[in-house]
Amino acid sequence: MIPLSRARAARPAGPRVRGHSGRVLISVAGVRALRFDDGTPVTAASAVAPLGDGWLVAQDDSTVAAWLRGGSVAALRLLPPVEGLDRFSEQAGTKRLKPDLEVACPAEVDGEPAVLLLGSGATDRRTRGVLVRLDGGVPVVRAGELAPLYAQVAGVLEVAADQLNLEGASRHGGTVRWFNRGNLAAGVRPGSVDVPLAALVDAVLGRADAAAVPVARPRVYDLGEVAGVGLAVTDAIALPDGRLLLSAAAEDTPNAVDDGPVVASALALVDGDEVLAVGRVPEVEGRVAKVEGLALRGVADGVVHLLAVVDDDDATRPATALELHVELG
Repeated sequence: MIPLSRARAARPAGPRVRGHSGRVLISVAGVRALRFDDGTPVTAASAVAPLGDGWLVAQDDSTVAAWLRGGSVAALRLLPPVEGLDRFSEQAGTKRLKPDLEVACPAEVDGEPAVLLLGSGATDRRTRGVLVRLDGGVPVVRAGELAPLYAQVAGVLEVAADQLNLEGASRHGGTVRWFNRGNLAAGVRPGSVDVPLAALVDAVLGRADAAAVPVARPRVYDLGEVAGVGLAVTDAIALPDGRLLLSAAAEDTPNAVDDGPVVASALALVDGDEVLAVGRVPEVEGRVAKVEGLALRGVADGVVHLLAVVDDDDATRPATALELHVELG
């Protein structure tokens, strides 16, 4: 567990999301600005999953992840530098080079716990998978190219390659449900496919052909909109009762690569193919908290306890980790 400073009790946020009448009540119970042990900021936090006695946080603008353990935040290399760079930005003209790791999902390698990280697929630089496991408490990292699998996912979802933006995944036993963010402004609804976890792990490790990984059960979701901007999936987790919680952002952008103004962040409760309810995430310090990564801490007395990480799309600000309490109707 990572210590989070106690936030002033935020008022639970009701949905106010056009297209849904249910309620998901969300409160922010803790906030922590994330900095590495040397003081440099963790930026563009895009995904989070448990690793050992802590949490692994992916940065979508970097080849390096943050390993949160107690009060420590250690840097963990996931991929080699790209053209000599480990960090990428639009301002520096290097955004096109970034691997854009957007998914972190619990997995196993040869029966041992691991974290599976996946690129968004939005460009040909963003089609790699990474596996992180511990050997005697020391992280071991393997990476593999998965471009043929991404092409297959785009085909199954009937999404053009330049609109593929795989930003979230939830684990369901031996299956990974992999979510395409979607963009209503471009006519692409949020969607998902199911992929066998073991086959995906083998492809990353080079034990199997990425083109041979089965892709099945395409789904699309109606998450509604806020202020005329459609909500799009940024991550997903499975709940103990089999339902899903999706994080979503209403970001006004024309495509799968460029950032845009974010008018709201939300959580959606999903059962099978049906979106049951959507609730807005409260603002933090007067700003929309663009939740891009979710991890389940537990469920107690009917309240879901989540660890969420926030990407402000601002390299000058450290990313934040939020403790969210969610009451589901």
